[in-house]
Amino acid sequence: MEEPAEVRIGRGQRLSEACREDLELYGVSELEERLEILQAEAARVQAQIDRKRSGRAAADALFSPRA
Repeated sequence: MEEPAEVRIGRGQRLSEACREDLELYGVSELEERLEILQAEAARVQAQIDRKRSGRAAADALFSPRA
């Protein structure tokens, strides 16, 4: 018998699923922990955006025509 194929999870799918969770099921301490995790993730995402913008600006400066 063949093994079932692994189901591939799309980019951001887990985050989307987490956003749809019923928060009513969580206690205050669990919600505070969840919020700390989400804030850390937001900071991580913002840092990546900043790195990408910086890299793009450097590339634009290098390859843009000079006046």
